[in-house]
Amino acid sequence: MRRVATAVSVIRPYLPGFALLVAGAVLANGVAGAVDGLQPLVVAVGVGALVGNTVGTPAAVEPGVSVDKLFLETGIVLLGAAVVIEEFVAAGPTVLGLVVLAVAGGLLLAEAIARLLFRLDGATPSLLAAGASICGVSAVVAIGRVLDARGSAITFAAATVLLFDAATLVAFPLAGEWLGLTSRQFGVWAGVSMFSTGPVAAAGFAHSPEAGQWATVTKLARNSLLGGVAIAYSLAYTARSATDPGVRRLWSEFPKFLLGFLLVAAIANSGVLSPAALDSIGRVSDALFTLAFVGLGLSIRLREMREVGGAAVGAVLLHLLVVSALALVAVRWLL
Repeated sequence: MRRVATAVSVIRPYLPGFALLVAGAVLANGVAGAVDGLQPLVVAVGVGALVGNTVGTPAAVEPGVSVDKLFLETGIVLLGAAVVIEEFVAAGPTVLGLVVLAVAGGLLLAEAIARLLFRLDGATPSLLAAGASICGVSAVVAIGRVLDARGSAITFAAATVLLFDAATLVAFPLAGEWLGLTSRQFGVWAGVSMFSTGPVAAAGFAHSPEAGQWATVTKLARNSLLGGVAIAYSLAYTARSATDPGVRRLWSEFPKFLLGFLLVAAIANSGVLSPAALDSIGRVSDALFTLAFVGLGLSIRLREMREVGGAAVGAVLLHLLVVSALALVAVRWLL
C-alpha cells in the first residue's frame, strides 16, 4: 500500500500537463478527421502553439508538458517497426553521402558566414553551426558544454535555432507540395536541411507517412554524427586529446534513442513480429508523436522569437538557403 501511495505521489505532478497534451491530441485528431488531407501532427503543433501563445502554460502543467520530449523519442524508437530495411539499404549509400556532405559542408559554411560576413565571434558561430548542421538545440547544448561556452551564448544560439524550427515547420511542407517532390525526395530533403528532430518529423509526416519515415531516418543519421563533430570542435578549440572530460560528458547529450530505433527496426525486419503486432506498434507510435507535437507547439513563443539578434538570424538564414538549395538539387538528381 505504501508503494502505491509513493507511486501516486510521484505521478501526480505530471497529470495536469499530460491531460493538456491528451486534450490537444484529441482535438488535433478530430480537426484532421473532419478536413480531408489535413495531417493530425500538423494540427497538433498548431493547437499547441495557439494555446501557448494565448493562454500560456501554467506552472501546474509544466512537469507533464515537459514529458513531450520522452514521447517524441519513444515514438521515434517505435517508428523503427515501420522501416522496411531493404528500401533504405538500396538508397543508403546515397542518403548517407548526402548527410555527411551536408553536415561537414554545413558546419564550414555556417562558421564562415557567421564569422566573416556577420562578424560574430567567440563560441556563438560554432554553436549556430552545430545547431543548424546537426540536431538543433541538442547540438547547441552538447557543443556548448564541450567548448565551455557561456550560458548566455548557448541560450542565444538555441533561441535562433528555435526560430527557424518554427519557420521551416511551415515552409518546408508548402515548398514540397509546390515543388512536386516525391515522398522519398521530400523526406530526405527535409531530413538533410531542417534543424531539430521534432520539426523534421512533423514536416515529413505533413507531406505523407512515407516522407515522415524518410525524414526521420535521414535526420537520425545526422544526429549520429554529433559525437564526431564534438571531438573535432574540442580539438580545434583547445588542442586537447579526444579523451578530455569535456568530450566524455557529451554522452549525456548523445541521442541514445537512435540505438533503440535501430534495434526495433532490426527486430521488425527479422520476421519475429506479426503484421498485427507491427500495426499496433505503428498506432502507438502515431499517438506518441501527436502528444509530442502538441508539446512542441506549446514550446513555440512568438514573443521570444522576435528578440533574437539580427546578425544571428541573417547568418543562419543564409546557411539554410544555401544548404537547402543544394540538397534540393541533389535529391532531385539522385533519388
